[in-house]
Amino acid sequence: MNITPLRENVVLRRLEAEEERVGSIIIPDSAKEKPMTAEVIAVGKGKVLKDGSRQAPEVKVGDTVLIGKYSGSEVKLDGEDLLIVREDEILGIVG
Repeated sequence: MNITPLRENVVLRRLEAEEERVGSIIIPDSAKEKPMTAEVIAVGKGKVLKDGSRQAPEVKVGDTVLIGKYSGSEVKLDGEDLLIVREDEILGIVG
């Protein structure tokens, strides 16, 4: 299924952080922090300004971005967990 975000919204897929091990302690998934890096899957057409013009998005599909720990809305599409955020919730582009 394709998803097309509206206006300044961006669809992201969280990138899993490498698992760290300390001795033989096993940390359950529910206790792990959410990754703060994500891949851009889809981008809206941009924010509509007061004069009616559109501000082009700064991110593009394929970018790796940094996001806040509690940013956006989580959705599940075709069994995949995705995140929809406003572009202004993205902290930066990695790379």
